[in-house]
Amino acid sequence: MTTFLQQLFNALALGGVYALVALGLTLVYGVMRVPNFAHGGLYMLGAYLAWTALENLGLGYLSALLLSAVAVALVAALLERVVFYPLRDAPHVYPMIAALGVLFFIEAAVQLRWGADFKQIREPVPGTVELLGVTITWQRVLVMAASVAAMLGLNFFLKRTLTGATIEAMSQNREGARLVGIDTNRVGMLTFAISGALAAVGASLIAPINAVTPSMGEVMNLKVFAIIILGGMGSVPGAIVGAFLLAFAEVFGGTYISFDFADVIGFALLVVVLAIRPQGLFRRTA
Repeated sequence: MTTFLQQLFNALALGGVYALVALGLTLVYGVMRVPNFAHGGLYMLGAYLAWTALENLGLGYLSALLLSAVAVALVAALLERVVFYPLRDAPHVYPMIAALGVLFFIEAAVQLRWGADFKQIREPVPGTVELLGVTITWQRVLVMAASVAAMLGLNFFLKRTLTGATIEAMSQNREGARLVGIDTNRVGMLTFAISGALAAVGASLIAPINAVTPSMGEVMNLKVFAIIILGGMGSVPGAIVGAFLLAFAEVFGGTYISFDFADVIGFALLVVVLAIRPQGLFRRTA
């Protein structure tokens, strides 16, 4: 029972990070109808910026996280304006190829600036705490609390603010939103900015647990695309449910079957679900 509870907390922390990154990707797809393969690069960039803010600038963890989120949000908005906006009327394959190019460019730039060595962010709150008879690190508690707070904040923004309503309106009908006076260009940039910020927050939260590497973006790309396909392309609830399903499959599969096949087990779940429900678990709602 102790092992089960231990892995339960691990899965909840991992699922929270997956959900944050997947939510950003699913928002972009819902609004722009573009699978942003550069999303993993933004995630990786967020981790490196947080590490730099902590180690080189001497900022506190919260300040480093916020700085990383703002910086990556600006980079994402710039990418939308410079890369994706000019391709808005091009065939879908064009922005997909462009996104892959951006991913490789970000990886190369990061390796040029920070090198290919692993980086490790120190835990902002070292030590452990006992919950339900299980000892877990404070960092995992922080990850769970911060990811839930971020998801609740995003839900409030989308459901309770006028700007959030314009994002949902554009995701449902881009042309209709334009006809009723919504500035679709501004909404597109804002959506990319939110997407980048969520990716950076997720990366900054998990970085003290996992090492920061230039390849971490490619790995996360595969996982978040699996998540949004599993949950239903463009569905916000689906991204959250899919994120936790994948995290639980990886953690418990690795614990009770084999850690060597943890990733394989997660993708096997994706195949099984899509064989039963090809459209994913949820229909697109945003």
